[in-house]
Amino acid sequence: MSDVSEALELIKRGADELLIESALVAKLKEGRPLRIKAGFDPTAPDLHLGHTVLLNKLRQFQDLGHQVLFLIGDFTGMIGDPSGKNATRPPLTHEQIVDNAKSYEAQVYKVLDPARTEICFNSTWMNALGAAGMLRLASHYTVARMLERDDFSKRYAAQQSIAVHEFLYPLCQGYDSVAMKADVELGGTDQKFNLLMGRELQKDYGQSPQCVLMMPLLEGLDGVNKMSKSLGNYIGVDEPATEIFGKVMSVSDDLMWRYYELLSFRSQQEIGTFKEEVGAGRNPRDIKVLLAKELVARFHSTAAADAALAEFEARFQRGVLPEDMPEIRLLADAAGYPLSRALKDCGLTASTSEALRMIQQGAVRIDGERVEDKGTSLASGASVVLQVGKRKFARVLLSE
Repeated sequence: MSDVSEALELIKRGADELLIESALVAKLKEGRPLRIKAGFDPTAPDLHLGHTVLLNKLRQFQDLGHQVLFLIGDFTGMIGDPSGKNATRPPLTHEQIVDNAKSYEAQVYKVLDPARTEICFNSTWMNALGAAGMLRLASHYTVARMLERDDFSKRYAAQQSIAVHEFLYPLCQGYDSVAMKADVELGGTDQKFNLLMGRELQKDYGQSPQCVLMMPLLEGLDGVNKMSKSLGNYIGVDEPATEIFGKVMSVSDDLMWRYYELLSFRSQQEIGTFKEEVGAGRNPRDIKVLLAKELVARFHSTAAADAALAEFEARFQRGVLPEDMPEIRLLADAAGYPLSRALKDCGLTASTSEALRMIQQGAVRIDGERVEDKGTSLASGASVVLQVGKRKFARVLLSE
């Protein structure tokens, strides 16, 4: 896709903001492979689909002939990025960073083309910078400008502590762009201040400032919060094929289109056709199956995607249930038995609070039907199959 306008359309797909578009057009017209940077702090050992929003965009740049610089922030990870946080984030140990970085390296090639990917570690140039170099770097920005950053300004106004080393994080991220001579940097919308820092420092160091492409934060399975392992609303790229398939099928019909926009490699025209078909009466489940198969094939294989679909249909469409499913009797009063308490008492969740969270995330089913009302109660005398996630089942008999 050599035409600049077509390339720009692909680059902007799903993006939240591009700064500055005219500058990117000028870079594209140079006809050379651009250096596309994205930084990942190795704060967790596994990637989930929220991370792949950036990886997918990097892959699109690669398909356009550009070189991806996948930066693992082993140096900045020991500082801890406070972006979007209202308190200092604990830094990682060197051992944690090394272990997590190995996991990242093993997973990114499920999306990226190895031939057009350069994996970098910012300790390479940051260690060489030394104390004197760090002081010179710090002279490029003022405290007043740092306090313009939203999370810093809120903490300062609330008289919450801001450690001096936290000011170094955006400076280091910006200096990464100088060291890497980046043409474009990608990041989430919560990284805007840090991304723009790279532009400012490149100007100071006599380089052409990078363009900044900000991608939205992907909602998790609950459709509300950002996808996060800590919230339990994530789909991990290293999860079993059947787990990925089932989780994708559990997202709401509205959220499905968001996932298509940010995660699918299908064309906008094809996705538009899908929307028209659903509007004309086609079952959105059929379209969701195509998305689930595409993602499973990307992270496993086409054969695994076909097998995951077969298992999903066998389990959920034909009513196949585990043979060793426990049978549990609960005593209910006239008002019934709260579903959240039943899930805990059956051992399907560790607590009622977890049960409520799983209901909110759409991970709970009664007789195969998803339940989203946290106030649901089971009637006395009922016999139902409760399910949490893909593999936890219990047959519950309720009596007064």
